[in-house]
Amino acid sequence: MSEHPFRAAVRPLVDALGGQLLEPAQAEGDDVVLSWEGREVVAVRLPRLSDSLERILVDLERRHGMPLAELDRKTKQLVVRNLEKRGAFTLRHGVETVAAALGVSRFTIYNYLNRESAD
Repeated sequence: MSEHPFRAAVRPLVDALGGQLLEPAQAEGDDVVLSWEGREVVAVRLPRLSDSLERILVDLERRHGMPLAELDRKTKQLVVRNLEKRGAFTLRHGVETVAAALGVSRFTIYNYLNRESAD
C-alpha cells in the first residue's frame, strides 16, 4: 500500500522538526492528529524542546561542515544570533548547551547576546 499523499507532504516538515509520524490510532497526549478531507491520516509527535536544540546544533554542524567549536569568532556570533532568534536561550540550560557546542564559556555567549542587543 502506498503512502497517503498528505502524509508524504508533511514528512519533510516533521523530519526537520525532529518529530515522528504515527498512525492516528497511536496518538496520545500532546500528539497532533492531522486530517485530510475529513479523514484522520497521520498523527505527529513533536520532540521535547531540549531535544530540538540538540537537533538544531547537529544540523548547524552539518551545514557548516565542521564542529561548531572550530568555527571562527564571527561565525560563532552569527550562530548565536540565529539561535537567539529561534528561541534557543529561552530553554533551561540553553546558554550552557550552546556554549558547550561552540567551545566557549557562558560568559562569551552572554557577551555575544549583549553585543547584538547593543547594535
